[in-house]
Amino acid sequence: MNDDIDPKGLIRESYRIEGIKGPECRSIFLEWAISRPEGREATDAVALLLDRHGKDFPDHPMTKVLADAMEPALQAGRRGGARARRLS
Repeated sequence: MNDDIDPKGLIRESYRIEGIKGPECRSIFLEWAISRPEGREATDAVALLLDRHGKDFPDHPMTKVLADAMEPALQAGRRGGARARRLS
């Protein structure tokens, strides 16, 4: 199967692993994210994966990981340190 969203089948295979837990799914997702092909926005690819697998496996930990990946990133607050104090 030639899959331009999940070419290594990492996400697909995660749904086939019996008893897989959240931490393993996060590791698999990170591997997928690092190795995903260029040319498609990550959020678009995640949305397609979620649509492809999530409806059939709504309670699967990978579905939660994919849904979490669709959430906007938290804004980092001001970081401290000597440089920040000197710039004030």
